[in-house]
Amino acid sequence: MKPPKFCSNFNNTPEPSQEFLRSSLLKTLSSAKNTPQLRTVHSLIITSGLSLSVIFSGKLISKYAQVKDPISSVSVFRSISPTNNVYLWNSIIRALTHNGLFTQALGYYTEMREKKLQPDAFTFPSVINSCARILDLELGCIVHEHAMEMGFESDLYIGNALIDMYSRFVDLDNARYVFEEMSNRDSVSWNSLISGYCSNGFWEDALDMYHKFRMTGMVPDCFTMSSVLLACGSLMAVKEGVAVHGVIEKIGIAGDVIIGNGLLSMYFKFERLREARRVFSKMAVKDSVTWNTMICGYAQLGRHEASVKLFMDMIDGFVPDMLSITSTIRACGQSGDLQVGKFVHKYLIGSGFECDTVACNILIDMYAKCGDLLAAQEVFDTTKCKDSVTWNSLINGYTQSGYYKEGLESFKMMKMERKPDSVTFVLLLSIFSQLADINQGRGIHCDVIKFGFEAELIIGNSLLDVYAKCGEMDDLLKVFSYMSAHDIISWNTVIASSVHFDDCTVGFQMINEMRTEGLMPDEATVLGILPMCSLLAVRRQGKEIHGYIFKSGFESNVPIGNALIEMYSKCGSLENCIKVFKYMKEKDVVTWTALISAFGMYGEGKKALKAFQDMELSGVLPDSVAFIAFIFACSHSGMVKEGLRFFDRMKTDYNLEPRMEHYACVVDLLARSGLLAQAEEFILSMPMKPDASLWGALLSACRARGNTNIAQRVSKKILELNSDDTGYYVLVSNIYATLGKWDQVKTVRNSMKTKGLKKEPGSSWIEIQKRVYVFRTGDKSFEQYDKVKDLLEYLVRLMAKEGYVADLQFALHDVEEDDKRDMLCGHSERLAIAFGLLNTKPGSPLLVMKNLRVCGDCHTVTKYITKIMQREILVRDANRFHRFKDGACSCGDHW
Repeated sequence: MKPPKFCSNFNNTPEPSQEFLRSSLLKTLSSAKNTPQLRTVHSLIITSGLSLSVIFSGKLISKYAQVKDPISSVSVFRSISPTNNVYLWNSIIRALTHNGLFTQALGYYTEMREKKLQPDAFTFPSVINSCARILDLELGCIVHEHAMEMGFESDLYIGNALIDMYSRFVDLDNARYVFEEMSNRDSVSWNSLISGYCSNGFWEDALDMYHKFRMTGMVPDCFTMSSVLLACGSLMAVKEGVAVHGVIEKIGIAGDVIIGNGLLSMYFKFERLREARRVFSKMAVKDSVTWNTMICGYAQLGRHEASVKLFMDMIDGFVPDMLSITSTIRACGQSGDLQVGKFVHKYLIGSGFECDTVACNILIDMYAKCGDLLAAQEVFDTTKCKDSVTWNSLINGYTQSGYYKEGLESFKMMKMERKPDSVTFVLLLSIFSQLADINQGRGIHCDVIKFGFEAELIIGNSLLDVYAKCGEMDDLLKVFSYMSAHDIISWNTVIASSVHFDDCTVGFQMINEMRTEGLMPDEATVLGILPMCSLLAVRRQGKEIHGYIFKSGFESNVPIGNALIEMYSKCGSLENCIKVFKYMKEKDVVTWTALISAFGMYGEGKKALKAFQDMELSGVLPDSVAFIAFIFACSHSGMVKEGLRFFDRMKTDYNLEPRMEHYACVVDLLARSGLLAQAEEFILSMPMKPDASLWGALLSACRARGNTNIAQRVSKKILELNSDDTGYYVLVSNIYATLGKWDQVKTVRNSMKTKGLKKEPGSSWIEIQKRVYVFRTGDKSFEQYDKVKDLLEYLVRLMAKEGYVADLQFALHDVEEDDKRDMLCGHSERLAIAFGLLNTKPGSPLLVMKNLRVCGDCHTVTKYITKIMQREILVRDANRFHRFKDGACSCGDHW
């Protein structure tokens, strides 16, 4: 057999000397690049009688390890075994470690120890590395003890290996201890500890070590900076990251691809796309990590079109990997780019990539988001191994596109093939929550119980949401009581629902139970509680919540500030409402609108106008709701010209098209100021068909002004609209009752009965000494009724002397006049006022809330009471606040 060219030097020397032979073989051994060449040299070594040489055996063991042939390394070692040469033992341990055979390497170390052979400093780095790789902490500590016992505590390489080992064990204290005890350190020592901190999420410690490293005067390398960039990005330390980038440029390692990739990743975490793009454009060498970082980075920041474009640029000169392809497909789904999505799908198939389950799931999701459900179904059908994500992606695709029947059918098929997971149920429950479909929601609830997911918190919260959106308060409370655990979302859902369904008793009870369980309210909880305080006008509890807001640091939250303004305005404290507004550093259009609305409720039209003008000067653009609030304020202050002027400004200055609510406000503005004919003319000239709200606003003013002609025409209009709003039927009935047309009253009430509509009973409430007392019209069952009745009769006698005459038109029943007077005395606001007078200190103000509009007679009576009793009485009805004092009302009888 003729030797290969790299062995040809042996043919040129007939009788080589022993020294020359050894030298030539060593050179030939070093130049061998693969297993066949190495075996040829190995044969020459054997035929030359050098196979038992320690030098040649050690180098053969190492060389076989380099060409990934550890079996031959072991064979060489065993051919000279037994041996007491530590160099050979070190060689085989190192060879096995180099090839990932860590357990076998440790086996040789154990065998070496059993043979009483003394390891040296070169033994331990490989042994420690093997312990680290198989995560054997116990053995690692034993090896550490062995090294220390032999006096190697100051060895640099052993110290570096120990730092790396303890970092892998997440034992950073021991890693730091080894580092601190080292008398000599190199860049590997620092890099190992910095990398260890980063690998385990100790970002601050990593940066701290980096700064100490810089103070030593040593120059960091690529390994140092890749860890530091990761730490900066994870900590969102923008200034630090930019400074590190400057150091990288200064020491000249910016061209390294690993550093470039680290910079890209960091800048994407900082959401600094310009800097990331600049780094990318400067990179002379780009690898798959570079492109993936760019594509995924843009996608994660919502720049899906840019992400897709990067992929298209990438395939012009670089072969993408599976991550690049699937990231681009996902971006196509987010941007709705079906055309490019199909192109990338074809590219995926044409490039020979295996479309695994994950890729199929992403494709299904992309096609579903792009609206091509047939393609989504086709990918689903061809997916060989379907997991729960596969099914959920298809179900979500159908339901999000409105194909609920197909989505449910897919769910039924899923149940036959595999067990649904919690994501499946959350997905379906969220859909039926949005649809407020209680029947389907209950069906999914049954499946939740059947498959044993009722104990999962996320499922329980989803069920709460379904029952809340469907208005099933009883079922919601049952689900809540059955839940084994609650989080802040659970509590917030119940609290918000209790507000929505006006069940404040349950809401406050939940807040107390929540505190008892030790769970502190968050911003969402506060936003749920404040409307309850507004609804009941419980100022004391509102102030307590305000105190908690300051204590918790929520005062800078704009939505919470807005809710506080509304709460104080509805609790009769315009002063506190203004204080909250002034305290807020940041204000949005909702903030200004809440203030304008508050001024309107108190009849402060001029202040509302000033607030609107200040809002414009501050640069906040008013929206349609702000105009409604302002015109409402004008309506309750008799500011007709200003209201009409701003109605015109909506379109001319802000290009806002008036909606039905704005027209209704203008009708109310005109009618409330006595311009009834003009209001009727305005309705008839509208560019859209008027609804019951407009005619209702006019009819209410007709009743107050006693204009029976217009009132009768408007009543017919309202009845013709056949509205399902109880309030309008009641208003028409009251008009006919005022006119004494009892037959028509009966007809209207029968019509209400046929439609299943019920008149909301009048109720009023007052808070006294931390307790809320509720009174209903004609109620005789409350405590102190007899005393309240006696006080009201006494006040009527005193008022009569002052000139009071009962306005019997507000007693809307076909009965005798004396009975009508008794009915007026039984109105809920009078009962609440009398109760308050009996149970509060003389001279103290009263705050009374009413769910309906204050009747004209009660309005007159309250003015007399304030004059006789020398009390200030603040009444909030369905429309606004009335501040009664010294026989007058702040509304100027304009309500």
